[in-house]
Amino acid sequence: MSNIFEELQWRDQIFDHTEEIKTLLATEKVTVYNGFDPTADSLHVGNLVPMMQLARLQRFGHTPIALAGGGTGMIGDPSGKSAERNLLSAEQIAANVAGIQPQLAAILDFEVKSNPARIVNNIDWLGQLKLVEFMRDIGKHFTVNYMLAKDSVKSRIERESGLSFTEFSYMLFQAYDFLHLFEHEGCTMQVGGSDQWGNILAGVELIRRKLGVKVHALVYPLLTKADGTKFGKTETGSVWLNAEKTSPFRFYQFWFNTSDDDVVNYLKTFTWLDQDTIAELSHATAERPHERAAQRRLAGEVTRMIHGESGLASAEQATAVLFGGSLDGISARDIADIFAGVASHDVPRVALAGDGMPLIDMLAESTLATSKGDAKRAIAGGGISLNNHRVDDVGYAVTVADALDGQYAVLRKGKKRYHLVRLLD
Repeated sequence: MSNIFEELQWRDQIFDHTEEIKTLLATEKVTVYNGFDPTADSLHVGNLVPMMQLARLQRFGHTPIALAGGGTGMIGDPSGKSAERNLLSAEQIAANVAGIQPQLAAILDFEVKSNPARIVNNIDWLGQLKLVEFMRDIGKHFTVNYMLAKDSVKSRIERESGLSFTEFSYMLFQAYDFLHLFEHEGCTMQVGGSDQWGNILAGVELIRRKLGVKVHALVYPLLTKADGTKFGKTETGSVWLNAEKTSPFRFYQFWFNTSDDDVVNYLKTFTWLDQDTIAELSHATAERPHERAAQRRLAGEVTRMIHGESGLASAEQATAVLFGGSLDGISARDIADIFAGVASHDVPRVALAGDGMPLIDMLAESTLATSKGDAKRAIAGGGISLNNHRVDDVGYAVTVADALDGQYAVLRKGKKRYHLVRLLD
């Protein structure tokens, strides 16, 4: 692509924008910002949409600013919310901001000399504002009619729960952020999700009214699955970028389990792969969907980007375990992750001391055998594996030395039936 606008177009990342932005991005290098709400100590996969687009802008020579909403986070954005958020303390928000900063650094380049990325925290200026002066200097530029016309406000006012004045004021503070960054950082463009369009235009309008200067805005479409459900949610909740909250294995599995209907869109949105490569993967999905080549490439690209080569390697090794791959060197945490959905039972560690516990007895206590006789026949028939190693000896005894990371034993019958044994002290 010759410019970032065309790049975002073919990736289906343009929902709306102000006039002249295509020419602006093709002829000038601009400073652009996107806000990130510090409601948790980690960003999640949904945040990767604006993160990736900021990074794309940077690769085309523009200067990105990632704004951590330490100030606006104390108010709460009503956009897309059916009820008011629980307000966090200043201490919690500060801790959350500290948590998300290294995640932003994983995507944006802070070392490049020509247009290094920057991270700013709006508590640094919003925290210095005086209420009377703010209402006089900023509030006067917005009519209540203008604010009520925004979708984020209208949708909430129509609900029984209504909209608090705190949330109603959010638009003014986000607009002020744009003004501050324009005046102090030379920022002339704000980007975000389509649900932020009203708030972003408020900033454009404030700068026009107060300074007589035209600035610009561009928003991306909100990402949903092909079936209309929300992107980024699983049965267990959000998929986080923090490895402590969502392990690299679970992160990899989230992307690997993408449906055929969604995978091409996700490749466009979340990877750096070019048009030709994505077209080839799209063709492979249509012709040989069982191979899941596109899903495997998507999972690999995004996991490497967020968790590095070591995180990807551990995720791929853990994934291979599900298909009979080696469990050697797998951590207890990964074992718990991999086999979180299979049947399990506990065995006292002392039962494996000395000569150990007969594998037949362990199988009889599991879901893989109905009795000791059944267990003996399964072993003799070559259908039982311990830690993904086939056991042929019907007299085999499981000892503490067999315990993976000192905590687990994995039983398998056939190719896919697993049972997890936990050792308790």
